Amino acid sequence: MIHRVLPRQTGRARARRAPRIVLALAAMGALLGIDLPDAAVVPPEGVTAQAVPDRTADRVGALFAGGLEGGHFCTAAVVRSAGRDVIATAAHCLDHPESTVFAPGYRDGRAPFGVWKLTDVHVAPGWTNDEDPDEDIAFASVVPTDGGTAAIEDVVGGFPVAAEQPDDVSVTIVGYPSTEDAPLRCANDTSLFSDTQRRIDCPDLSSGTSGSPWLANGALAGVLGGHEGGGTVPDVSYSAVVGDQALELYREAAVPAG
Repeated sequence: MIHRVLPRQTGRARARRAPRIVLALAAMGALLGIDLPDAAVVPPEGVTAQAVPDRTADRVGALFAGGLEGGHFCTAAVVRSAGRDVIATAAHCLDHPESTVFAPGYRDGRAPFGVWKLTDVHVAPGWTNDEDPDEDIAFASVVPTDGGTAAIEDVVGGFPVAAEQPDDVSVTIVGYPSTEDAPLRCANDTSLFSDTQRRIDCPDLSSGTSGSPWLANGALAGVLGGHEGGGTVPDVSYSAVVGDQALELYREAAVPAG
């Protein structure tokens, strides 16, 4: 059973399968289309470089403690939802949701698409109770901090959520190291570290990149986190495999009851 977790004060601050399919939810027909990244000159696979501003990078942002002056400590991304107001990140990034804000497209000290506060957080019981690395994914609703009524997906768009990836699926990661004021990008093939954890070799994805989206053909197929909180060295990163529990959590966040 999935439950909603509102502000909590304790915890930490960090063979092939079936072909890839995009999550199909009958109540979410409008969420299914794949929106591919802008065509641009990109570095070779396995090379990390600064992400250029485009539709993909605009949907990814930094998570800050309190405000932009508080320093960013994790990464999140906008995903498609019925209310057009949901972001995805690592569960270990949301220990203090009441003081966490999201700045999509953050770059060089500026938040070109505004600053957004979290209003509701969806975390699996396996993470809440035991910090199970296989459940290190979370979803949250956001609203503008300035009191406006805009929906974040109407401002920057959102990524669909995908499941059933091949074991060696190629993904693109966009994330914010805590020492950088612009996002980094790396793409590479992945491998299964275990049945429930995926691994990628990408350099320089250091502290702050937890929660970064793993994008497979333009759809979110995981977030940086899971095993070892996402990895203990900056050159190797992990993501929990998006399974039934994560999809149910996404359904709850994307199509709230009532």
